Amino acid sequence: MNKRILKNVLLLIGILAVGFSLVNKVVAQGELEKNLDTYLQVLDVVKNEYVQKELDDQKLVYGSIRGMLAALDDPYTRFMEPKAFKEMQIRMSGSYSGIGIYIGIKTDQLVVIAPIEGTPAAKAKLKAGDKIMTIEDKATKNMALEEAVSLIRGPRGSRVKLGIWRHGWKEAKEFSVAREKIVIKSLNAKKIDNDLAYIKLNTFENLSASGDFEKALRSFGGADGLIIDVRGNGGGLLQNAIDIGSMFIDNGVIVQTIDRDGRREEFNSSGRVIWRKPVVMMINESSASASEILAGALRDNKVATLVGTKSFGKASVQNVKRLSDGSALLLTIAKYLTPNGEDIMKKGIMPDVEVNLPSEEAETKAEAEIEPEPEARDLQLLKAIQILREKINGKSGAAG
Repeated sequence: MNKRILKNVLLLIGILAVGFSLVNKVVAQGELEKNLDTYLQVLDVVKNEYVQKELDDQKLVYGSIRGMLAALDDPYTRFMEPKAFKEMQIRMSGSYSGIGIYIGIKTDQLVVIAPIEGTPAAKAKLKAGDKIMTIEDKATKNMALEEAVSLIRGPRGSRVKLGIWRHGWKEAKEFSVAREKIVIKSLNAKKIDNDLAYIKLNTFENLSASGDFEKALRSFGGADGLIIDVRGNGGGLLQNAIDIGSMFIDNGVIVQTIDRDGRREEFNSSGRVIWRKPVVMMINESSASASEILAGALRDNKVATLVGTKSFGKASVQNVKRLSDGSALLLTIAKYLTPNGEDIMKKGIMPDVEVNLPSEEAETKAEAEIEPEPEARDLQLLKAIQILREKINGKSGAAG
């Protein structure tokens, strides 16, 4: 076949490919219009024939949107009414009224990711993994996250009634929890044994989280090693995880994303390293989202050894689209992958050194005896300290 004929054949194939693509788009558009026509017919019948004559148009539209998003079977893609969206913006400032818990959806069930230390939820002894069956006697099955958040929040001083089921219980129990103004500190920092730095990261939601972390890290310049604790941290802003990871990683990937077309994007360290000494990071089943991103980054870049239990497994990227009436759409647009390409969605991150805590019965029995220091009861922290000291002393097998 001469070059001219080959060129014409290739051109014809290209034209046919474009033609088929256009036909497919037209067919898809036609199918969508057909389905929308059915929707408009139903809306017209409801408006003109439903037994209740005066209907709230906004309620119908919002309900339609929620139904469409529910069909995606993605608990993290959700619609927020103007009030709920405003509350989310307030929460990101670090102050709000509620009971102080991170909640999520696991295997189609509303669950407690973690109670926040020092809040009414923690004082009421709600625990990570508790299933929230009802809120004010309203069943949570198929309930959107933002609706659940809205029901749990309320005026300061009032109480919310939760139906909670916990592993090992025969039936759900009722918890009445007071609502208070919740002010979340980004972190707590201290020294252990005068030579080890310890930073408990409570949340990545606060806009100030990475700045607070850097300030704490710089204050520990004389310490020999660092423990980062993200147990019970339900996550927050991606940028905070990237900024904090950059304080440890010279030149490497913090996290990858993969979109609907399989395109990958890498988020690299800024190279602003301010800590080069040994690091141990603590995770558990309540470490989610940004906590998992930071854990994956420090593990894959061989900065930290992970200690604790498997993390929650929330690794989807949400884009917030503000709509014209003040409402918003939180849409999953991609998935997070660790720097090594591991997909942790619904699977979580396994620690390098797994340390399970005693059962609730064993903890209760231990506390009934002589009350030890909090650190002495925390087996995961004790293991983290042991491993960190081994890394400081250069013993083999201490690295992740």
